[in-house]
Amino acid sequence: MENPQDIFSSNGGCVSDIVVEKYLVESKESASHVQLACSMQHCAFPLDGNELCIWNTKDPSHQLLILRGHHQPITAMAFGNKVNPLLICSASLDYVIMWNLDECRKKVLQAYPLLSLFIDAESRQLVTGCADGQLWIFSLMDGHHYRRVAQVHLRKKTETFFTRRVKSGLYSQPEESQLPSTSALVKGEQVGVTFPILRLAPCDLSCVPHSACGCLSSENTQCLWIGSSVGLFVFNLANLEVEAALCYKDFHSLSILLAGSCALRSRFTDGKALCLLASLFGGKIAVLEVDPAALVMAQQCPRVGQGLSVPASSCVLPTSPLYLGIAKVKSTKAASEQRCAKRNVMKDQFLVLRSKIKSSGYASAPHLTMFSPKTNIKSEGKGPSRHRSSCTWEAYAVDCAVPAKPGPRVAAAPACTRVCCIQYSGDGQWLACGLANHLCQVFDASLTGTPAVFSGHDRAVNAICWSHDQRWLLSTAQDRTLQVWSVHRTELALLLGKDMFSKPIQSAQFYYIDAFILLSSGPEFQLLKYHIDTCKDEIKRYKQKSKSKLVCRLSMTDAGDMTCLSAVNDFYSHIVLTAGRNRTVEVFDLNAGCSAALIAEAHSRPVHQICQNKCERHFEGHPNRGYPCGIAYSPCGRFAACGAEDRHAYMYEMGSSTFSHRLAGHTDIVTGVAFNPSAPQLTTATLDGKLQLFLAE
Repeated sequence: MENPQDIFSSNGGCVSDIVVEKYLVESKESASHVQLACSMQHCAFPLDGNELCIWNTKDPSHQLLILRGHHQPITAMAFGNKVNPLLICSASLDYVIMWNLDECRKKVLQAYPLLSLFIDAESRQLVTGCADGQLWIFSLMDGHHYRRVAQVHLRKKTETFFTRRVKSGLYSQPEESQLPSTSALVKGEQVGVTFPILRLAPCDLSCVPHSACGCLSSENTQCLWIGSSVGLFVFNLANLEVEAALCYKDFHSLSILLAGSCALRSRFTDGKALCLLASLFGGKIAVLEVDPAALVMAQQCPRVGQGLSVPASSCVLPTSPLYLGIAKVKSTKAASEQRCAKRNVMKDQFLVLRSKIKSSGYASAPHLTMFSPKTNIKSEGKGPSRHRSSCTWEAYAVDCAVPAKPGPRVAAAPACTRVCCIQYSGDGQWLACGLANHLCQVFDASLTGTPAVFSGHDRAVNAICWSHDQRWLLSTAQDRTLQVWSVHRTELALLLGKDMFSKPIQSAQFYYIDAFILLSSGPEFQLLKYHIDTCKDEIKRYKQKSKSKLVCRLSMTDAGDMTCLSAVNDFYSHIVLTAGRNRTVEVFDLNAGCSAALIAEAHSRPVHQICQNKCERHFEGHPNRGYPCGIAYSPCGRFAACGAEDRHAYMYEMGSSTFSHRLAGHTDIVTGVAFNPSAPQLTTATLDGKLQLFLAE
């Protein structure tokens, strides 16, 4: 018999070209008579009896993925038939497990050593730091089951921190006291660098005043020292933002530029912190004294000349665009008072009855009745009447329960239609919603009965808003039109056409207690003074006498498209909040008629909605990546609700950064949420056109 080596050699080859041992693994348990499995690119075999070992034959970085879950020896395994996702099933005497290899490999590649640990007793949170620069925050509250609150990438947060300050002009001229790699971080020159989190410790900022770009106060905010290999960072646990950064390389007087170990301690006597560093290379050990108050104040954004307040803190200036509304209100009030005074001074007169009196027409039905448009609002107290739209609201119970109990569910349209926006009326009696099928509808708050339908737009409705007196309903759509409806008559009262706006109106609302209409289109927002006249003569029955006038228009600083705006309409306020596609939030003061504050890089993606409240808190846990999902604050100020893409709505408490309730029962993406202003009720809207009511338990 011929030697195989001679045969291969005759063809110009060798044994090593024919057979190659790619990998050798030794198992502690016997490998005889075990089940094996192969796919096009993977091999699977049991290791040490109860561990499943996966080997990728083509990608060297995917070597030996070990999956642990069985307690008994693995007796059988098989690969799935599909490549995406690649599945493998393993069986033993205790379990049958289906593994998704892509997800398993991703988790293994992302696993890094845990280097630091901190427990915040006040917020009852567990904070861990990893070697890859990731912060993992978990909730320790009862009932949360150690839920993950947030995952923070320290390097990305630091880049955002310096980007904001570069745009604000704080770092136009770099100095030694600033992070050295400020320009490098902003320009992305250190993309591959990670900041290993070596130590976490509490940070005392009692001497730091409120900053212009964030609520930084030790009274309501817990901050942490983060010791890393490249520097020290002050981290805010409430909004999950970096408040200050100190890089070792920026200070030439320091002996250690890269640290391998770190220890931090704050002194209660003077508020300064001691930092003990050990060099990453070499045997140097150094002790640093850091003044956190000086560090934070040196790196704050430029402050506004005077503090901003949502309630009006000063009188309206004669040069303010809002002065027109105040003057109009005062003149109207004066005229009404004069008429009342005239009626009061009138004396009794003799009544003279004549034989023939020409009828004034009040005794007969008005002729305009035949021209009245049809409405589907029922008259048995089911429609928005003038009596029910009274502004005498009942006080909202502050200690009410969370509205998390599922209630009625209705379809907003016969076909599957997306609900784009929802809002309750001020008295909580009615719920208005804008649909993708060009319609606006008004439901009873209990979601019972037949809704009132307002038709007039040609494309999907973007925004909907009630007036403060609840007589008017405002809607905008992608067709570049704004319409104001008479709620009682279910008819159009004011139409602003396409010729007024070059781009669709993304946001619109009544403003300054119904004195103005505020809207955003393209890179600017406009302030309109309007007049609604519902009186019509018989000849020109359908001719509109309502009108509007542009008072002022203001653009965002970088002229980017404005995605949303928010302003208070329940009381006089000079402040308007706006957001753009560049992820910037800008505050405008209409009393001065200019921009008052700018928050760059407020989010990692373009902002699609702003909802105002008095506290600052960062919420995570609701998946929201591709669709705009609405948010809302409860009237009591204790809860915030938001939609999500996983067919759930999430309820957050103001004292916690993680959700307290995850509201299920939806059939599609939750795109809108609204709290009832007079009762503990929450209504959610979904992509397929369903409305779901949640009640307090």
